[in-house]
Amino acid sequence: MPERFENPGLPAHPERLADRDPKAAKRVERQLVLLLLISIAASIGGVVGWATIPVGTTLMDVRLSTLVLGLGLGLALLGIGVAAVHWSKTLMSNKEYVEERKPIASSEEVRAEATEMVETGIEESGIARRPVLKGALVGAAALAPLPFVVPLVGELPEQWDSRRFAHTAWGRVPAGSGGRLPDGTMGRRLATDPDGRLIRAADVTNGSAFQVIPHGLENEEHYLEEKAKAVVFMTRIDPAEMTISPERRDWHYDGIVAYSKVCTHVGCPVALYEQQTHHLLCPCHQSTFDLANEAKVVFGPAKRALPQLPITVDTEGYLVARSDFHETVGPSFWERERLDENR
Repeated sequence: MPERFENPGLPAHPERLADRDPKAAKRVERQLVLLLLISIAASIGGVVGWATIPVGTTLMDVRLSTLVLGLGLGLALLGIGVAAVHWSKTLMSNKEYVEERKPIASSEEVRAEATEMVETGIEESGIARRPVLKGALVGAAALAPLPFVVPLVGELPEQWDSRRFAHTAWGRVPAGSGGRLPDGTMGRRLATDPDGRLIRAADVTNGSAFQVIPHGLENEEHYLEEKAKAVVFMTRIDPAEMTISPERRDWHYDGIVAYSKVCTHVGCPVALYEQQTHHLLCPCHQSTFDLANEAKVVFGPAKRALPQLPITVDTEGYLVARSDFHETVGPSFWERERLDENR
């Protein structure tokens, strides 16, 4: 093997049309400005769509608002990306440079050379000679984050009182949504989601799975927010297979148990039920809860059991909630323990 290979040299440098024809370069510049204007329009359109589409009335509103925001942000970033690639391939310098390998430690001369190369690259990009293109690039880059930032800031609550997370709609019994318990008190009836059908104990068979919400919830203000906190998974288990602590003896009805469907890890909906093991699995990070043992964690990153909803039947035979959850639903946050202590 030779000590050094012969330098093959560089291939012939191909000139581009924009290098030879100023009109072609101007045409490419107009194309780039158009792409960046599309990015600007998409950013503004995403923000306008978020501001004009009401969120919280129906599920379709949430989907439409999310679609508009996603399209606005996606087209804004796509316009900048396509413009950057087209710019580099057509207007920026494409000359080949040869750099000899040097020791890792750079001398002052090498650092000065590197600085000079960066400055040369900026100069050869032509951005200083194209003010319209420069303005379009700055405008597109400045507005592209708006479809993400504006909704994030605009949805911040006016007050930061975390006590509003401590209670759900199960603790309220509006007119027409409750049933009378044998002791004379009222409890909120359980209803299937999404049809709102009332549930009798006989409707719940062993191994069956129900997604349950408070009866009449759709008539309340902030329906989607309240549903997200109050949604419940309900099934029936043979009482002989259950482990029940003394304080929860009356929280189930003949093996019918109801637990919050909001995972205590990061709030995903737990919905994958294994009938044979009575395990409820969260599809996001595989946290697994044993419903036969008070929904305690048996696998995964979750640190707390799912909150249990105390249930019974009213005088008409419909399933009702005895009370609200006895602990805060959902993932842990900075004041959850204090809220649970003050319940």
